[in-house]
Amino acid sequence: MRAFAFDDHNICWKQIDGIDHLSLSVLDMDDKHGVMHVVFKFAANRQIILHRHLTLNKTMTLQGEHRLYHVDGRLKEIRPTGRFTVAPPSDDPHREGGGDQDAVVLFAIYGDGALYEALDNEMNVVRTLCAADFASLYDRDASRNM
Repeated sequence: MRAFAFDDHNICWKQIDGIDHLSLSVLDMDDKHGVMHVVFKFAANRQIILHRHLTLNKTMTLQGEHRLYHVDGRLKEIRPTGRFTVAPPSDDPHREGGGDQDAVVLFAIYGDGALYEALDNEMNVVRTLCAADFASLYDRDASRNM
């Protein structure tokens, strides 16, 4: 089977202040059902901030390798292109990043309140990301015209 390259030039990438090596595009927010669809781009050979997931996340790797790292930075898991994963809320903090190329991952995030806790290296919560943070990056009119 022939491999295809993912073309992201029509995606309007945005950033969250204070989170390096990560770009995202909020594709849809279903307020009625409490689910949003977000495409994340994890920079190649980099790791984002230490964090934990407070809600159910379902992911599909669209490009590259979605890499997960232990708290100390050791590689924990590689999710190659095409991998679908269901990840329930977890107290297990980790970092994420791309492999040798940027990783593009589609997330279905379930919840309408607190979604993620960003942590410092001493495991202190430095920021909580909520659905409202993602809503501020979502352009409902633009998503209807895609």
